[in-house]
This record gives sequence, structure tokens and C-alpha cells, in this order.
Amino acid sequence: QVQLVESGGGLVQPGGSLRLSCAAAGFTFSSYNMNWYRQAPGKERELVATITSTGSTYYADSVRGRSTISRDNAKNTVYLQMNNLKPDDTAVYYCHCRLGLGRYWGQGTQVTVSS
Repeated sequence: QVQLVESGGGLVQPGGSLRLSCAAAGFTFSSYNMNWYRQAPGKERELVATITSTGSTYYADSVRGRSTISRDNAKNTVYLQMNNLKPDDTAVYYCHCRLGLGRYWGQGTQVTVSS
């Protein structure tokens, strides 16, 4: 059974940093691309960052230069380091992977950027 469990969200002031973690289980983690999405109130869910099975990365324009996605295949965990956070980064952040025809999501972790 595929499981994705996010952690690391919280309340942070503008300009601050957070590191989100997503622990995966139930599949061969190292073989699959992993993604972070976010959904702000009243907005559609959007892709934030992707890391492929070979370590290549992709970032949305809104976070490029401020965020780093990484993975530790020994720990079956993907991370999202976010720096210089802005109020517009406030959202629920979701870990996601696609395994064949199936799409899997974590439960999400809330990030709130506010002074």
C-alpha cells in the first residue's frame, strides 16, 4: 500500500525558511519521480517542484531560486527546502507520485507565511 506522509510545515515570518519532508512507503521509491504540489485557499493545486529518479529537478517559476527539492533514497524521503518565504507561499503542500496509472497524494502539510 502506497503511503506518503508529509511533515515540516508551520507558521513562519516572511523571509524565513522551512524544510518539508515526505516519507514514502509501499513502492520502490528510488525508481520514481517525486513531486511537491501546493494549494492555496481559493486556488487550484499547482506543481511546485519535481525530482526525477535520476536526480534531475524542475521548479515552478514562483519558487525557482528560493527552493530546493532533494531526495534520500536510503530513507525513502523527499524534501523541499524553502527559503525567503513570502506570504504568497501560504498553502497546503502535498507530496505526490505517479505509479503507472495511479496517482498518490499525501495528506498535506500547512505552510503559513505571516508576520
